[in-house]
Amino acid sequence: MPEFIDPHGARRGRRLKERLADATPLIAVELRPPRRDLEGVRAMDAWIDVYHSVVGLSAADTVVFLTDNAVGAAEEENLNHLVTNLGGDAVRERIVPFLTLKHPLDYCLWFAERARGAGFPGLVVLGGDRHDGIPRCLPHAWELRARLRKSDPGCLLGGWANPYRDAGEQVEFLLGQAEGLDFALTQVVSHYDIRPVEAFLNEAARRGLDLPIFAGAFFYRSANPRTLGTLSRYIPVPAAELESDFVARGKSAEEIAAETLRALGAIGFTRFYVSNLETGLATKRLSSIASLAGLPPPVPGPANGSRRL
Repeated sequence: MPEFIDPHGARRGRRLKERLADATPLIAVELRPPRRDLEGVRAMDAWIDVYHSVVGLSAADTVVFLTDNAVGAAEEENLNHLVTNLGGDAVRERIVPFLTLKHPLDYCLWFAERARGAGFPGLVVLGGDRHDGIPRCLPHAWELRARLRKSDPGCLLGGWANPYRDAGEQVEFLLGQAEGLDFALTQVVSHYDIRPVEAFLNEAARRGLDLPIFAGAFFYRSANPRTLGTLSRYIPVPAAELESDFVARGKSAEEIAAETLRALGAIGFTRFYVSNLETGLATKRLSSIASLAGLPPPVPGPANGSRRL
């Protein structure tokens, strides 16, 4: 990549890096950009929802992750959406786009250059799910992170771990990639099956892995069998337990998500992210979940969902 003069200087990434090193609980959110196939009023509503959510959340003590064609869905490019539609209204030091390897390598390098030029503090670099058959430009995400670290040492780089796989293997992966990692996110996990997650965290502590790790919690909106069946293609879904809690016990979606965060906090996590929040209600939902989980609400301001730009 060509030499790039960072217009934001040493400030870029510093605030987020300092916050990641802080032991105070931090709850983040993973949002999806609007789908590419939306048109007319539906597209406008989706863009407005993302605008209000990202602006509102980034002004609070949180981190906003934006996905890159999550679960095979054709989304608007997250970076283009952020730069074009947010302008100066969002706190960019708290916004981190995802970048998967499911693009040509030249595009990935260009994407990273644009991200740093726009003042975003870092990227979460992932291989991307394989369900849609799109080939990866490199075999492993660490290979792209290594290139980005060399060309842009100030960019904060995030990786990925799956606590439901062998704990020793997952920790070894993270240790082996330590020079190219500033933080990591886990696959979404559940309080219904917390033991493997605890084993992963214990193994990380035993091996001396000193890396900020965001534990992921999925916001299940209902126990609809069809929806859960679709989700199970991508993530482990506790369908029977969800049906019991939603239907038999009458628990709300926020209560179930909060239970996962409480369980993660009980085994030692202090950094979390919540996935699958409805974009237009993300600020309100995240505050409610945090409160129910006994975490400091990250969004003290008014709930979003306003239809005005």
